[in-house]
Amino acid sequence: MLLKNAGLSFDVQPAKFDEVAARKTLKGTGATPGDVAEVLARGKAEEVSATTSNRIVIGGDQILALGDEIFEKPADMDGARQTLLKLKGKSHTLNCGVCLARNGEVFWSHVDTAHMTMHDFSPEWLGQHLADVGPDVCQSVGAYQLEGRGVQLFSEIKGSYFTILGLPLLPLLGELRRLGVLA
Repeated sequence: MLLKNAGLSFDVQPAKFDEVAARKTLKGTGATPGDVAEVLARGKAEEVSATTSNRIVIGGDQILALGDEIFEKPADMDGARQTLLKLKGKSHTLNCGVCLARNGEVFWSHVDTAHMTMHDFSPEWLGQHLADVGPDVCQSVGAYQLEGRGVQLFSEIKGSYFTILGLPLLPLLGELRRLGVLA
């Protein structure tokens, strides 16, 4: 949606990159959440670009971290509830990596971080919120969708709106302009 709204023409080709294996490899290495986001974005971009001759491929990934704990998308509504209860009243980070690759090699990468603080809401309020928004929240690593009702969960946000939605769009567009891909 972000790329389309920005006026880019592109094809979508999902990567077959094994994120679970990459995360396991990075665990215990001292890699920061930003490092993990970049490694996953790189892996996706390299894998897809190796199969697309001389085309620029955009790879991206987003990591949510609360201190040293890295979160994954909740599997179900109970998982969404547990994620939001862990995050309530606290600040967490969204680390978003984006890479450009061609012929299997990354030639540009960028990581951006947003800092987000949730209200200290009641379990009852959360129950009603989840009933209102439904299972679509499981598509978001933080079990919220800031572009919708998820914004009600927050008391403070510092960082790029685009990074929060999953792509550091302004640095990416700047690099595409520098490359002559955009006017």
